[in-house]
Amino acid sequence: MNARVVVALVSALAALALPAAASASQLIDRNAAGVDLKVDDQGLALLTYRARNKIWHVVAWGALNAISPTAGRPQVRLRLDYSGGRGRLGHDVAKGFRNTCRPYDGPALAWFVAGCKAADGTHWAIQSWQRLLPNYGVQVARPEEQQWDLRLSHWRGELPVLTIKLDWAYRRYDHLYGSLTYRGKPVHGFSSTPTGNPLDTHGRNIYVDTFDSAYGPGWFRENAFLAHNPTGAFCYGFYPHAPRPAGKGEKYRATVIGPGVTPDLFWQADAPGPYDRGRDLSANDELRALGDGLCRPN
Repeated sequence: MNARVVVALVSALAALALPAAASASQLIDRNAAGVDLKVDDQGLALLTYRARNKIWHVVAWGALNAISPTAGRPQVRLRLDYSGGRGRLGHDVAKGFRNTCRPYDGPALAWFVAGCKAADGTHWAIQSWQRLLPNYGVQVARPEEQQWDLRLSHWRGELPVLTIKLDWAYRRYDHLYGSLTYRGKPVHGFSSTPTGNPLDTHGRNIYVDTFDSAYGPGWFRENAFLAHNPTGAFCYGFYPHAPRPAGKGEKYRATVIGPGVTPDLFWQADAPGPYDRGRDLSANDELRALGDGLCRPN
């Protein structure tokens, strides 16, 4: 099978009963089981999995890494054919697919499901995590809130960097601050809704969870917030949000969708503990160094 023929195809996604959001750059599906990944020497990835009471064969191709945020230019995205190649090729790609992908030897990834190293030296990986949990430890009420994203990435070279540190706000509330960068440049979008949802393909939310907090034992979603334009910086205080208590926990974790088709990033650390004035003053200097007008010491 000639990859040039495949690249010329229009995805058959529109004709299938798949959630509209599944056409996003890395999101393949939700609540998938039995996931398998293969890649041939033409740069085609084949994902096979079970979802919504059927077996899916999804072909992905056509994107690598990410571009720097650029107004008016969309971020790179994979092309996806949910027909497994039958829609336009007239035959099933899954039959006789020649897997040439070697075992995964890339960096450790959180939420890892499967991965491999392709013949051209690039890496492919699948990750799965709960992105749509409700904020402030509210119990899941709607089916979509407990779904697990199935996300595919394809990259070569260095990964984006999610840097997060902890201190205190107003000497009493746990507080985090940090930045999201790729190849030394900030990752950010150019527009968003009033509630902080990106309106372009460059914007990224940082999803933060809290462990063993006032919400209860175990992990709960605390909040999600944007990396700021143009610095890629962000900051967040674990304040009360009436009627919900402060989400102060024993530890915290964060996940963010990588720019373009790079892997999703993860961070985890213990809570900062009792207020320490010296540590807080040092952290305030680091916060100022971010150069972000929305993140100020307090």
